[in-house]
Amino acid sequence: MLVQEKEESNIPDNRPLVLKDAVYQGEMHNAPYAISVSSPKIEPIDKRLLVANAHESMQHQAEQQILMLRKQAQLLINQAKEIEARVEMSHAIYKADLNFEPIIHGIYHLYQKDDGSQVLSMIAPYEWGKSAAFHTYLHTVRLLADRTWEILA
Repeated sequence: MLVQEKEESNIPDNRPLVLKDAVYQGEMHNAPYAISVSSPKIEPIDKRLLVANAHESMQHQAEQQILMLRKQAQLLINQAKEIEARVEMSHAIYKADLNFEPIIHGIYHLYQKDDGSQVLSMIAPYEWGKSAAFHTYLHTVRLLADRTWEILA
């Protein structure tokens, strides 16, 4: 706390106080300046340097967090696209001719007939031999536990 003495004059008392002799009176470790020769040196802080360092550090941290979030978002987008492709393929397979009940994790083959309709078969393209029953081989697929189809080839 600084003790202030008012300057004696004929000016009215509503004027601000003028410091004539400011003396710190309080505990030495709270003093705003060095009290004795053995006191630690007190230097003013360079606020521009402090703000510049804080700004640089903050900017670096924010950029790293944003980059991490972008990578996570891209991963989620890719996963969503894979699920959409699986659902689309599943719709196409369930519209195809199914003459058997597929089992989970079973591998099957999707063919297109000459009339444009599709058929799901347990017979692979190389197993047909010379008498291929269907015109065009489309995909090799696997039935997953959620009843969607994964394209293998």
